[in-house]
Amino acid sequence: MSSRHMPTSDDGLKLAYLKGTELFQDFRREQLETFHQTIQMATCRAGHVFYRPGETGEVMFLLKEGAAQLYRLAPDGRKFVFADIPASSIFGEMACIGQAMYECFAEATADSVICTLGRSDVKRLILEYPQFALRLIESLGRRMAQAERQLEALAFKTVVPRLAELLHRESEGGVLEGLSHQDIGERLGVHRETATYALNELKAAGLVELGRRRIRVIDADGLARTARTG
Repeated sequence: MSSRHMPTSDDGLKLAYLKGTELFQDFRREQLETFHQTIQMATCRAGHVFYRPGETGEVMFLLKEGAAQLYRLAPDGRKFVFADIPASSIFGEMACIGQAMYECFAEATADSVICTLGRSDVKRLILEYPQFALRLIESLGRRMAQAERQLEALAFKTVVPRLAELLHRESEGGVLEGLSHQDIGERLGVHRETATYALNELKAAGLVELGRRRIRVIDADGLARTARTG
């Protein structure tokens, strides 16, 4: 892998990747074969920026392997991550189905394998395959619902309840691993010091136990109650 897009031409692998993606799970192989020549597949390193605000939206991205995030930068330099993109998901779709420009940053957070579809292919798929259009609408709906929850939290909740909600929602088996205080601050749209303060508040309340890039939930019910406060 390279820090730049590194194209690959393994057509069989590309078709398997497409079939394993939500948008194409209803397609037969012969249907996919009509598109695979124009769909590009590439690898990239963590930290690769796929696009920036204001760039013309020429392609939609399908993330087969790895992870990415969508974020904005405030005038004071604060980073606000409003969407984490897991494997087998899409991003950049809005610029291909109506908006002419990308409106945020999209960056790989792990070494990744991606496929890209041009605007003309996306439009053709929408017009010719209702199941593709339906899957795309469902994906957009989930993204919008996530954004609405974040906007509601920003408008009505202080940082400690917002952090409690994040930990309660995303900890697996009562543990959240791999996030630094800086990462958490970016997820909440606050400075690192503010995230550290909020984590210490939850720790002092006996709700969580803090380790190095590891947070263990001690009292899930108490964490849920805190998340519901203003």
